[in-house]
Amino acid sequence: MIRGAVDSLKHKPGPLLPILHAVQNRVGYIPEGAVAIIAEALQQTRAEVHGVISFYHHFRTHPVGSKVIHVCRAEACQAMGGRALEDHIKARLGVDYHGTTADNEFTLEPVYCLGNCACAPSIRVNDDIHGRITPQKFDRLADRLTTSTLEIR
Repeated sequence: MIRGAVDSLKHKPGPLLPILHAVQNRVGYIPEGAVAIIAEALQQTRAEVHGVISFYHHFRTHPVGSKVIHVCRAEACQAMGGRALEDHIKARLGVDYHGTTADNEFTLEPVYCLGNCACAPSIRVNDDIHGRITPQKFDRLADRLTTSTLEIR
């Protein structure tokens, strides 16, 4: 799986970022063993590959829950009650940022802009952005997410 991603992209210009995205999309994170495979294929050091992984907040080096919740921490969301929403989400899930619930259902991550400022405060669940989130809307969403529905009502 990892070698397939590397082999399919290593000949393209600037292949490191596309390879890292492909690996994370397939595996859910960048496993430690992937670093050596990628470095060898691109004739880079493991330190160079690791440096790119650690520079970009998007890349993960550990497994995450089946649903990754990104909470926007940018100014517009903060001005519209984002801090209280963050506290509520952390309490509801029982985890802090970069944590995963014991059932591996949710991982909570901060993000510093979702580009949804007009509908602040916003969160992203996997690839779906939700705006005007209140603690009550989050609770309803969390309840539905455990049954695999991603719609907010």
